[in-house]
Amino acid sequence: MMDWTDRHCRVLHRLITQHTRLYTEMVTTGALLHGDVPRHLNFSAAEHPLALQLGGSEPADLAACAKLAQQWGYDEVNLNCGCPSERVQRGAFGACLMAEPALVADCVAAMRDATTLPVTVKHRIGIDRGEDYRFLRDFVGTVAERGGCSVFIVHARNAWLQGLSPKENREVPPLRHDLAWRLKTDFAQLTIVINGGIDSDDAVAAHLQQADGVMVGRRAYHEPFAMAAWDARFFGVPAREQSRDEVEARYVEYMAGLAAQGVPWSHASRHLLGLRNGQPGARRWRQVWSDHRLKNQPPQAVHRLAIAALHGAGTAATSSIDHITNEVNA
Repeated sequence: MMDWTDRHCRVLHRLITQHTRLYTEMVTTGALLHGDVPRHLNFSAAEHPLALQLGGSEPADLAACAKLAQQWGYDEVNLNCGCPSERVQRGAFGACLMAEPALVADCVAAMRDATTLPVTVKHRIGIDRGEDYRFLRDFVGTVAERGGCSVFIVHARNAWLQGLSPKENREVPPLRHDLAWRLKTDFAQLTIVINGGIDSDDAVAAHLQQADGVMVGRRAYHEPFAMAAWDARFFGVPAREQSRDEVEARYVEYMAGLAAQGVPWSHASRHLLGLRNGQPGARRWRQVWSDHRLKNQPPQAVHRLAIAALHGAGTAATSSIDHITNEVNA
């Protein structure tokens, strides 16, 4: 979920579900060891439980970054062995690591030696067009036995390393959820979490009959309010009684806090756009929040315009910059 699940996105999701574990976008070891660590690792305490997802293939570098994850207060550190992008392949990590299970095992072992945090691995069911289950089984078996990993998050598609974009790699290779279920049968002692194409709460519930957990990516991003039912249904705790209006209002408070710190609130507002999917007036509402001409206005003022557009008033809110300025200053 590169460029999607940043810290602003995670704050929004945490306003909706209190118990779902959140994951960062993938951060490379090079970015942490040679870049701006606070920019990559800062997060709000409200985001817990939170896992840091790392990209890399050098055991020593991954160990150093796992240590940073613990120092910064994360709850889990996850090694990405599933990203198929060409840029990641050039760095010799991501999905291409599935061809080197012994190296992945060494990476996991080094990370586990460096931190007391749980170290988990996210991977595909195979690479390119190979469909031999033994490849997947041997990868998981090697990483579990030699590396000590006990939690595997399985994106139930192959990663085609040539010919497909990362977006196409999330859609074109066929889903094989049955292979993830088979892993749970063959490795009953391991925690197997299934990912890929899970687009309804009923589907989540069905997969939980076969696996230990479910990871949801695109649906959680594009329809975040769907997560409002998860705490009660999947964690057995009372759901927070709140409406979309209340979530939006609380997120606007968060964006106002960003603006007060000198951080452009528009960095955060893009994650809000799926909140009202399916509601009457949602298109007009999105147009207001997406209007670049409003980004220098206070988020509270833009919020008032968006709500007016949602309910059919102020439908010309984005028709001219003069009109917008007048509305905001009214």
